[in-house]
Amino acid sequence: MRGPAPRGRRATTSLLLLACVAVFSIPAVRAQSAMFTGPDAGSSREITSFSFPSFDKSLTQSSDNLTFTGNTSVSQGSLQITPDSLNDPQKFLVNQTGQIFYSTPFVLWEPSASNASADGRHVASFSTVFKANLYRGANKSVKGEGLAFVIASGKDAGPPPGSYGGFLGLTNASTDGLDANGFAAVELDSVKQPYDPDDNHVGLDINGVHSVATTPLAGFGIQLAPQDTNATNDGSNYIWIDYNGTARHIWVYMAPANGIMSKPATPVLNHSLDLSKVLVGTKGYFGFSASTGVDYQLNCVNMWDMTVEVLHDESAAKKLTGWKLGLVIGVPCAAALVLGLLAGLYFMKKRKKVGDDPSSVFNNAINLRSIPGVPKEFDFKELRKGTGNFDEKMKLGQGGYGVVYRATVAADNGQSMEVAVKQFSGANTKGQEDFLAELGIINRLRHRNLVKLVGWCHDNGVLLLVYDYMPNGSLDRHIFGGQGAPTLDWRQRHTVVAGVASALNYLHHEFDQTVIHRDIKPSNIMLDSSYHARLGDFGLARALESDKTSYTDLVGVPGTLGYIAPECFHTGRATRESDVFGFGAVILEVVCGRRISCSNPAGCSQLLEWVWKLHGAGRVLEAVDPRLAPGQYDEEEAERLLMLGLDCSHPNPRKRPTAQAVLQNLQTRSVPPLPVPVAKPVFMWPVPLADGEEEAGEYTARTSISHSEVTSSDVTSSSHYAYASSSGYNTQNFPVVSRDAVERDVSTV
Repeated sequence: MRGPAPRGRRATTSLLLLACVAVFSIPAVRAQSAMFTGPDAGSSREITSFSFPSFDKSLTQSSDNLTFTGNTSVSQGSLQITPDSLNDPQKFLVNQTGQIFYSTPFVLWEPSASNASADGRHVASFSTVFKANLYRGANKSVKGEGLAFVIASGKDAGPPPGSYGGFLGLTNASTDGLDANGFAAVELDSVKQPYDPDDNHVGLDINGVHSVATTPLAGFGIQLAPQDTNATNDGSNYIWIDYNGTARHIWVYMAPANGIMSKPATPVLNHSLDLSKVLVGTKGYFGFSASTGVDYQLNCVNMWDMTVEVLHDESAAKKLTGWKLGLVIGVPCAAALVLGLLAGLYFMKKRKKVGDDPSSVFNNAINLRSIPGVPKEFDFKELRKGTGNFDEKMKLGQGGYGVVYRATVAADNGQSMEVAVKQFSGANTKGQEDFLAELGIINRLRHRNLVKLVGWCHDNGVLLLVYDYMPNGSLDRHIFGGQGAPTLDWRQRHTVVAGVASALNYLHHEFDQTVIHRDIKPSNIMLDSSYHARLGDFGLARALESDKTSYTDLVGVPGTLGYIAPECFHTGRATRESDVFGFGAVILEVVCGRRISCSNPAGCSQLLEWVWKLHGAGRVLEAVDPRLAPGQYDEEEAERLLMLGLDCSHPNPRKRPTAQAVLQNLQTRSVPPLPVPVAKPVFMWPVPLADGEEEAGEYTARTSISHSEVTSSDVTSSSHYAYASSSGYNTQNFPVVSRDAVERDVSTV
């Protein structure tokens, strides 16, 4: 878990301070905060993020990360906001309260800000997502009371006396509604009070539990603390909360946590909220509060991610005047001036030793530390020691990017933890690009099916990224029979496919920018201790601007044969559709237990051709991995997955499903299988248009061609895929057939 980034300091009070800042604009100095360009033209703001994919019991032993008050605990990897007990419920579960807050406060508004609204206040924006489980347990007949996400002025007082029952641990009969409470909360209420619409609603509370806005959840298909739960539906829900400080507005989204984390398009609640008029002071804490009453339920939080706009507390600076301010500013700056000059001379002396390219961005280390949300910077000596001086015995894998090593390093809590250290092949231009792309993109992503970036290191030309260690290695070892790797059973295979689909949907549709991965294949999919998929290796990934739908690489078509969509060799562009094509190949490999092959002269996938022929003959289940005997897999589910793999592998990019459609197809059998032609369609270039479709977009045809669907049985030859003759599985660059098409469109990408 990573806490807030250090706050920056404003340089506005003296020329001496400005001079000090100027001296600090050298490679020896760390940036004090993470910056990113906001969505409004010309705006910029600082953000900080923290993430709890799960919760360890050690969190209760220190208040550094979380502050626990009331009857709270950590159990089974979750926050128990009210007790989780198998003892006598009348003694341990009835009339209980609890609060858990993130320990670090945030400045949530500042007065008289230069970029403030008309009222002279700049209010911070934030977004959060958490997974909540309101669970009846053995108490099937009734439920009570509820859980709330809270923005509060304080955290240490804990739940007020008498705040059980309908007060949700927030207030009591004497204090409810008082402005001095200084909180706003989004409540998940499972008991109907006289002032509530029903016993299954979401509400916005301000200084009291008489909500200013409520929405019944039944119409959204959501049930809090449902009576009927099972292994696949335990009653958990994902909750997304977005707050826009400029608009002073809050939106709440909810979806059942049925294995797929997909944010709905429609909020369950949206309402105006001005935190600057709610909080007592400018600072606030984020956390959770819950209660039980005469009736009870378990109120749990399973995961929690949050991103907050960083504002600065200037009250301390305002208290410093005259000679005090001169001392506070002048003495450190004088010392910094000396240190800065010495450091500058040192770096100038070493500059020629760092990287082969004198214009390398790595000659200016501050650029790396200024990347938005940049994680921890590791000391090279620690990583060298943790890998046994990069011992061959610690090697986990190797590819075109470089080598990955297993290492043991010190965690933030002082204990040791295992990580994977990715050493790039060098500080040449290509290595720098891959390193920056991966560091600049994946550190901003927050999804449970993505490999988590822990930190980075750059030392004397050596480029290193540090990731969570995945004990079960990469997917290819398990589906292709790697030495010592157990074969995945059917349920594990389906879970892996669903996990990668969820990650792809997040990259394509849920993150604030469209992210194109460009190298989806089994060796880039890692498996954690529970065999859940984690998509990794973002060296080729690119984040697109809001008005773009593709990325063009002038050096060729990067990727791995068999996973590169055929149109990429004609356009040079990577799109969401080309990512889906690579995912289709992965689906077929997972179900069939065989590699995609690119050894034939036309470069066609032998596995894809084989499965499609079996589909045409009505014998598609013969493609299932023979290591899975009949009865060891769900035949209907296997056929749906094979059809999904074929549909994602459609030669015409216009015909491929979106990641959202793939997710929907995986979520439930009530959704009909995607239609797949009996015979494999032929790839044609330019791409045919659908009936009634105008020539526009990524695959615009420059000549008149038939709009009808053409299959391999209709013609005797197809357009050359432009695959190279290599049959290897490493990421490479391949030539583009129509270079003029690329050059025409570079300016628009």
